[in-house]
Amino acid sequence: MSGATMRAFVLTGPGAGAVLDVPRPVAVPGEVVVDVERAGVCGTDAEFYSGDMAYLRSGHTTYPLRPGHEWAGVVSAIGAGVDRAWLGRRVMGDTMIGDGVCRRCRRGRQHVCEARQEVGVRDGRPGALAEQLAVPVSSLHALPDSVDAVLGALVEPGGNALRAARAAAVGDGDRLLVFGPGTIGLMAAMFARADGAEVHLLGRTEESLHFARELGFPHTWTEDEPPDLPFDAVVDATNAAHLPSRAVELVEPGGRVVYIGLSATPSTLDTRTLVLDDVTAVGILSASPGLAATIEAYAAGTVDPRPLVGATVGLDDVAAVLAGTYPAGPAPKVHVDPRRSAARVRPARGRRGR
Repeated sequence: MSGATMRAFVLTGPGAGAVLDVPRPVAVPGEVVVDVERAGVCGTDAEFYSGDMAYLRSGHTTYPLRPGHEWAGVVSAIGAGVDRAWLGRRVMGDTMIGDGVCRRCRRGRQHVCEARQEVGVRDGRPGALAEQLAVPVSSLHALPDSVDAVLGALVEPGGNALRAARAAAVGDGDRLLVFGPGTIGLMAAMFARADGAEVHLLGRTEESLHFARELGFPHTWTEDEPPDLPFDAVVDATNAAHLPSRAVELVEPGGRVVYIGLSATPSTLDTRTLVLDDVTAVGILSASPGLAATIEAYAAGTVDPRPLVGATVGLDDVAAVLAGTYPAGPAPKVHVDPRRSAARVRPARGRRGR
């Protein structure tokens, strides 16, 4: 790429976003510049667009901001101290970048570092809804040839989902209930199914549940008519404030409840139920500990989430996607190809079940 500027999607305030010309990133020591091939639009990005994202209230993030934390691309420049072998490699990157020196980072928990940066989420790290992105080389994960750009941009949400499925600790003979047939919920269901669990999904709309059935999940339910079955684990991948307590009610005594969704308002949970039913509750933040395993699963074909991508658009369509006015089908994920303008391309197709 030539020129001193590039195109990037910039949010300047609630409901205000546009594609602007911004300075191209420079590879400083220890960092690389990546030419972005694909970037996913996430619910977090939509919360920034609406102004509801909690980081805006806490001061971790301010406008203007450049979102985008699910991405894949090719390393095009390296800074001092970076191995030249990274040049030309297709990669994805960890969203969470710790300071590297605190106790949490030293224990491998940089995703909860108090001073962490978050690509496209916290101030200081512009996101991937742009032609190029600069990130520390330490955050990179190389992608094998069998993991294309579409899969590469699905590694970050997949890492979250894999961690949720692993936290549920289900396998052969176990039954899992997943709240929310969106991107994370469906991915968690895919990983749990790959481990042998019988997976059920609970959703609000028939369209989303029909899509889940197309993906090979025959056991789907509405919130109004939950199944009268014993569940060894429940994963809540929604933003509904009332469902965390419902999950504890539906899980078997001695079971596990995994929370990966975040509601806009505080949810309530009676911990007496947790204690008296000996239920284990787990919260999941970040894909960081699950990225490598997710890449391995994609490369092996154990899990193929490409059918979740319903459309691939250009940067000029991002505002409409975030506002919810872009025509959407049942597949929950939208990808952005920053190399395109407003041209729409056909969604990627993969296996729709096992």
